Amino acid sequence: MNVLVIGSGGREHAIIWGLKNSPKVKKIFCAPGNAGIEQSAKTIPIKADDIYGLAQFAQTNAIDVTIVGSETPLVKGIVDLFEDRGLKIFGPSQRAAQLEGSKIFLKNFLRTHHIPTAAYETFSLNEFSRAKKYLSEYQPPFVIKTDGLAAGKGVAICGTIADAEKTLKEYFEEKIFGDAGTNVVIEEFLQGEEASVFAMCDGEDYVLLSPAQDHKRIGDNDTGKNTGGMGAYAPAPIVTEEVLRKVEKEIIQPTLRGMKAEGAPYKGCLYVGLMIHDGIPKVVEFNVRLGDPETQAVLPLIESDLFDLFYSCAAGTLKNYRLQMKKKSAVVVVLASKGYPDHYESGMPITGLENISGNSVVFHAGTKFENKKIVAAGGRVLGVTSFGNSLGGAIEQCYAEIPKIQFEHKYFRTDIGRKGLQK
Repeated sequence: MNVLVIGSGGREHAIIWGLKNSPKVKKIFCAPGNAGIEQSAKTIPIKADDIYGLAQFAQTNAIDVTIVGSETPLVKGIVDLFEDRGLKIFGPSQRAAQLEGSKIFLKNFLRTHHIPTAAYETFSLNEFSRAKKYLSEYQPPFVIKTDGLAAGKGVAICGTIADAEKTLKEYFEEKIFGDAGTNVVIEEFLQGEEASVFAMCDGEDYVLLSPAQDHKRIGDNDTGKNTGGMGAYAPAPIVTEEVLRKVEKEIIQPTLRGMKAEGAPYKGCLYVGLMIHDGIPKVVEFNVRLGDPETQAVLPLIESDLFDLFYSCAAGTLKNYRLQMKKKSAVVVVLASKGYPDHYESGMPITGLENISGNSVVFHAGTKFENKKIVAAGGRVLGVTSFGNSLGGAIEQCYAEIPKIQFEHKYFRTDIGRKGLQK
């Protein structure tokens, strides 16, 4: 089988790393890819949001299934386009992708289908005064979210009314997220601990991957600005068997029923971002694709054929797939360029990648080849993933590997997985 993977980050590298282990995969293409992916797949200079160019490539090169890594092409309707042309593709339709593409769509969907989430209100660009009045009637902290896509950064946790008003001004007047921030959701701050559950769906059936826990804040002990994710581990002990049953019954199953009832059966990965407090899970967010960096910890724990999983979701035959997971733990620590998620340096040569031991793997996120050398080319540069029979062992192994990799301005959190050890 010929496979096309769309994207250029650590998530896509992890997908390709897993696909290479399948005897059913003949050739892997990736658009646009990065320096690490280039060593495992044929990279194609087509941007991830060029959905017509990608469809043409898939037709011309006899691609058997396309796997969409990032959210932007999904929200633009790449699945509808591919399926209209008779091409198999992993991911939800454009309408179903609104679960991530619009926070307002999501919150209204959750309310309609009685799925547990934070209380909220929505506001548009010309409702700044109404939003400020709303803030004055409630106690902080507040969570303010852009309605549209903001690369995982359109969420602000505001500890005071003044902070919340400043955030609204940045969204509405300064437009720091452009059109994505001209409509917002203000919701209550949920107490508890975050975790992620991944449901791989084919429109009717689903299977669950190992629950994971991401670390969004830039600094140790969850301090500083939100990022796209600084590390993750799986499985996450906060998601007990009892909690997982609640997530299935109260969140995943009603979502799949609701999307089908609304004429948009859900296919692809439904990423359920949770807040768990006293064993009660509530939805913080849905993503319509595999999370990054969580994918770099979760996919390596799959024992069964990864290609079969993606293909079964795309083909609607998931009921015949038997998922097997390894009885191990995995942790990924992101190596970023200092200054991320704000201004950061790039172009720094990376050394030591060849020194990583056998029970670890490095997934490239923001890298490229320059003068025959691999250099940093993004805020999040690499993800170092290690495995162990216990979470503690995986963490210890991962942090032992990190000093082997060097590039100027390297930055990483030193506490990834610590919450899991406390459980």
